[in-house]
Amino acid sequence: MRIFTLLILLSLSALAADRKPNIIFVLADDMGYGELGCFGQKLIATPNIDRMAAEGIKFTRFYAGAPVCAPSRSVLMTGLHTGHTRVRGNAGKLNREAQNLRAEDTTVAEILKKAGYATALIGKWGIGHEGSDGLPGKKGFDYFYGYLDQNHAHNPYPPFIMRNEEKVTLRNKLTAPSDTGAGIAEEPLDFVPDLMADEALRWVESKKDAPFFLFWSLITPHANNEGTKHGRGQEVPDLGDYKDKPWPKPDQGHAAVITRMDADVGRLLALLKKTGIDENTLIIFTSDNGHHKEGGNDPELFDANGPLNGLKRNLTEGGIRVPTVARWPGTTRAGAENGTAYWFADILPTFAYLAGAKPPANLDGQSFASLLRNQPFTPPHRPPFYWEFHEGGFSQAVIIDQRWKAIRLKRRDAPVQLFDLEKDLGETRDLAAENPDLIAKAKALFESARTDSTDWPIKDAATGKGQ
Repeated sequence: MRIFTLLILLSLSALAADRKPNIIFVLADDMGYGELGCFGQKLIATPNIDRMAAEGIKFTRFYAGAPVCAPSRSVLMTGLHTGHTRVRGNAGKLNREAQNLRAEDTTVAEILKKAGYATALIGKWGIGHEGSDGLPGKKGFDYFYGYLDQNHAHNPYPPFIMRNEEKVTLRNKLTAPSDTGAGIAEEPLDFVPDLMADEALRWVESKKDAPFFLFWSLITPHANNEGTKHGRGQEVPDLGDYKDKPWPKPDQGHAAVITRMDADVGRLLALLKKTGIDENTLIIFTSDNGHHKEGGNDPELFDANGPLNGLKRNLTEGGIRVPTVARWPGTTRAGAENGTAYWFADILPTFAYLAGAKPPANLDGQSFASLLRNQPFTPPHRPPFYWEFHEGGFSQAVIIDQRWKAIRLKRRDAPVQLFDLEKDLGETRDLAAENPDLIAKAKALFESARTDSTDWPIKDAATGKGQ
């Protein structure tokens, strides 16, 4: 009898090990490397995400796909870096088609859906406008609730929100007309981050009996750019514990939206335990790029980029290295800290592996699923990490051998800077003159690591003309 019972337990353990995990990817918007307590933050409370780090893995060298939102999301979805992915920048209103995924672009959601996962996007999309092939419903998501347009997503109190391809009217009325929904509300009533949190929790509870993938793409702590000049760049229903802090209102609001976001993560963690799916659910929390200052907040007050140099829109570490934690109770090793470099391009192959699916060939990312499963794992030899950035000219960055960071700013003929990230995390000492071989290698990579895109021609910073 005891042998029979043991066999049953072993069989159940094997089934549990083979069961596809639920996957939740929580993406903050413009959160700096130093804005979580587990990454050194002293002024803003983030107890729930800090608990995720204590119960899982803290990644100290995780990189976003780009220093701004749309291309970073394109890298995340396609597993291709900004020299290969479809969307390579924030195109704005003048060239919206360049900011849409196309029918031939394969996303992580499409792969997981084919592998039997229920899929949902709650929040900001930004890489597929109305009427395009890049709509979430056409790129693998069964359900979508949030913002298609990134300018719309600036406004946490918009007049409408999208559910699949339909507009849902909210009670907020804008002070000035806007085609996109961007702007500021006359009377802020419906705070969309709260609505999205409620929607995410409802969806997870409804899918608890089958494998699911939730991409919870937050709009916090991104500023309301259009509201900044009116003193409403950091809007939040209440300032909570920060209302009596001797800080300017934008700083109080910035701290409050982060703590409110953290509370929503706490609600999610509680739901996973309540529904009994906690130990079969992987959650990754990260940010789409570095810290912003558009809402009028002071990055120096919060030491928002920690030991790093630069903010959003910079290819220095502060613009692209993002705070990242992964939690999978009973599977990931609790309290672990990992200093190997990973990036958004790794997400698609990692999630495909976890789902038992085959990713597309020729991706720029590699799977780190074995690390998440706490299985024997030797990080593979990585090809150099590559980024390009098209705002204000054409800038490039590459990391060689996980150590050497080369950056070329604004022009293809600009001098290349070189930093040793092992000894100089703040990128303060340019070692280019001392390492001509590495500079030659970086220059070669700046040409070979990318392919040209007609949607994203290379432009000169001074003239604005193509090169």
